Amino acid sequence: MARHTRARQGLAVVLVALLAGCASVSPDGAIADVKQWVGGGHAGALKPVVSEADERDRAKAVDALLSKPLGADDAVRLAMLNNRSVQAKLAQIGVAQAELAQASRLENPTLSFGKLRSGDEVEYERAFRIDILGVLFIPWRTAIETRKVEQEKLRVAGDITRIALDTRKAWVNAVAAEQSARYMADVNEAAEASATLAKRMAAVGNFSKLAYAREQAYYAEATAQLARARQAAIVAREQLIRLSGLAGPDARRLALPERLPDLPAKPREFDTAAQTAVQNRLDIQMAKHEVSGLASSLGLTRSTGFVNALETSYLRNSTNDGHRSRGYELELQLPLFDWSGAKVARAEASYRIAFNRAAEIGINAESELRTSYLGYRSAYDLAKHYRDEIVPLRKSISEENLLRYNGMLIGVFELLADAREQVGSVNAYMDALRAFWVADANLEMAATAGGPTSQQTEGPIGMPPASGGH
Repeated sequence: MARHTRARQGLAVVLVALLAGCASVSPDGAIADVKQWVGGGHAGALKPVVSEADERDRAKAVDALLSKPLGADDAVRLAMLNNRSVQAKLAQIGVAQAELAQASRLENPTLSFGKLRSGDEVEYERAFRIDILGVLFIPWRTAIETRKVEQEKLRVAGDITRIALDTRKAWVNAVAAEQSARYMADVNEAAEASATLAKRMAAVGNFSKLAYAREQAYYAEATAQLARARQAAIVAREQLIRLSGLAGPDARRLALPERLPDLPAKPREFDTAAQTAVQNRLDIQMAKHEVSGLASSLGLTRSTGFVNALETSYLRNSTNDGHRSRGYELELQLPLFDWSGAKVARAEASYRIAFNRAAEIGINAESELRTSYLGYRSAYDLAKHYRDEIVPLRKSISEENLLRYNGMLIGVFELLADAREQVGSVNAYMDALRAFWVADANLEMAATAGGPTSQQTEGPIGMPPASGGH
């Protein structure tokens, strides 16, 4: 009876050890870390939608955002709430946490039962096996998986940050495209009036064929430019809709402001603080975690290269005549054919790959930041030059020509030709302003998430046709 009691106590100890590794991992802390790394006022919108209550809250927040013209910050917040890719990336953290929970637990024990018959004698064999080596390496495996969770959180934060900045650029392009389309509609209307007047004057013989053809050509080109501007507005709007995760009636409800924000009073400064901030880029931190994790994995591979499996078993045999035997068994796999040299070499090569990749990311990050700031500052200076120099000069010229027209020193078509020059400068300023805000988002990308960004902004959304006139 005492032996039976000790056996049950030993089994109870084993079960307690098994249950000790079954602690659950909550995703709340990981999501909080992702929010902190993403930053900005839109990070608060990040929340996994896992229940009907969560879905109702999300739909309510989306409805509130779509009830008014969508600003740049609201567009990013809408994407954080509604973009399905964001939800998928948040779910990836759950996968990594499940791997961590699995690594912190013992492998399931093995229970076997056998029955052997020899003549009239029947022998029953019962065994309960546990992987002892797995128990010893639980802390090591857990540390490795913990690093992987941290790396996955950084990867998710970087991906979500890119979605946020892509959404901001899509909003800039959509607002600029719609503004350009409205402006080109006004240009087309003025060109139509000019072409109609030229047609009437040519009909009574007061206009040359060459001047008439120029006015008609200008009107035709303005019509083509209007069609292109409207098409560009549709494409830019649909890009924003996709990133916002909108569909059906919600996509049709999307309303945008009539114009882009003005230039800031001063551009950002490229100081040493910005240069050192690149060390905290999410892709650099992720690369560091990868190197650290592979270093630990390499140590584990070297340590377990000659001990692949070590199992202990509790045995209990009995026969039909009442004879019983008890004991234990140790099973050790010997490395006679596979000495794990290839496994260790593979781990070392993987470590060297990650180390050099991390160094490359750091070098590229510095270059990306310098290039992005150059594009940002050039775009700011160009937009400011149009706003403060070219557009005011064109306006002044237009006012002087209007005085000359009132004094009958020039004709109506000379006045219209000058107005077209002013149209071109205004449209060029609008495109320069759009390019600045896109460059601003690219600079933010280079300083936070990193990754490939195009430093060359898209071409002009809509430019007026060449001037007509005489």
